[in-house]
Amino acid sequence: MGDARITIHETESPVEKVVLAGVHLPDAMSGGLGGEADLEELAMLVDTAGAKVVGRIEQRRNRPAPRTFLGKGKLEELQERVEETGATLVVFDNDLSPAQGRNLEAVLEINVIDRTELILDIFARHASSRQARLQVELAQLQYLLPRLTRLWSHLERQVGGIGTRGPGETQLETDRRLLNKRITQLRAALKEIETNRQTQVRSREGVFKAALVGYTNAGKSTLMNAITGAGVYVQNQLFATLDATTRRVEVDERRRFLLTDTVGFIRRLPHHLVESFKATLQEVADADLMVHVVDAGSEDPEHQIASVNRVLQDIVPEEKKTLMVFNKLDLVDAELFRNRYSSRYRGCHYTTRKDAESVVELRDAILAEILGGEQIYVVEMPITNLHALSRFHRTGSVLEQEFHADQCRATLRLTEKELNRLVTREGGRLVVSE
Repeated sequence: MGDARITIHETESPVEKVVLAGVHLPDAMSGGLGGEADLEELAMLVDTAGAKVVGRIEQRRNRPAPRTFLGKGKLEELQERVEETGATLVVFDNDLSPAQGRNLEAVLEINVIDRTELILDIFARHASSRQARLQVELAQLQYLLPRLTRLWSHLERQVGGIGTRGPGETQLETDRRLLNKRITQLRAALKEIETNRQTQVRSREGVFKAALVGYTNAGKSTLMNAITGAGVYVQNQLFATLDATTRRVEVDERRRFLLTDTVGFIRRLPHHLVESFKATLQEVADADLMVHVVDAGSEDPEHQIASVNRVLQDIVPEEKKTLMVFNKLDLVDAELFRNRYSSRYRGCHYTTRKDAESVVELRDAILAEILGGEQIYVVEMPITNLHALSRFHRTGSVLEQEFHADQCRATLRLTEKELNRLVTREGGRLVVSE
């Protein structure tokens, strides 16, 4: 009798079929709903979430239809598209109210989510560190809280029924109370992480800090790896990385800087995510230099630049030195692109994925920002503390020195931070600055 063998066939979950819907609204619409829908970007988000786009519906309106966001005719067209394609999900590029989502699901008889829900789902998939997971959960709960009634829609059939109103309301209030309790716990945990981060920031005082910012998928992580060898995860998807990664770049014994790769931005990044990720985005506010990376191969680089700048206004209210970098120049006509953008963004840099020299030039441009802060100072140092000048000797930053009985007078080229360190920690004394 032969051995009985059992063959196990692995089955993959079926790919969700999605129909996209978007309403083009005037920019003046209040509540963040205004502006052109961007179904191409929404399709990329759906792909990142692991689903397949099988259809799309667009409409131009002065204001959303109160009950279903789409007008009656377009809603019927959407219903037909869902039936034709066998779609299992409809994703709106606009933000839906709880009532609108509930009404749409009743008509279409499949799940309906909006742009914010989709982005929250992607963030949940990509969150790896404890901080990122906490931030995503907080954003999800803040989004969910006003929508609890929609989740309890099965109770609507009982509203007004004798003996049923109380339990339904009690359960809803219980859920609200539990969510609010969890939100409080998450905020406390994130505050503790932020306190620890501040300790790390203080330990980096005196070191120049640069932060890579930009639209998601602009190539920040690729540049980070090229400059630092950090090994940051790189994927041709939106929001491939959520956690800020910081690495030290050693140019020589004295000239070094910290480079941070941050989470990518997007058009109308959900408010809950901006709030929840403030601790991560604080790395941008703490930086001495922002390196704004733009995807030169995108259809509309100016649109991406504007979207990033809008988010940055919430994070970095004060003016900060910014180095503009157009990445992926190999995807466009380089000469035409340079002619168009060089005059508009003076001092900008261009990098390509295949040209290592362009990455070195970017690193040197960041270094130039450090050296640009150097001035000539004359400092007197105690003979007993001359070791403090050794690293300035090794980098050629000691221009002249004279020895006296118990003092050394040195003419140095250094930054104000380095000067302060010599004066406050090494016993130096500023004589004169030129």
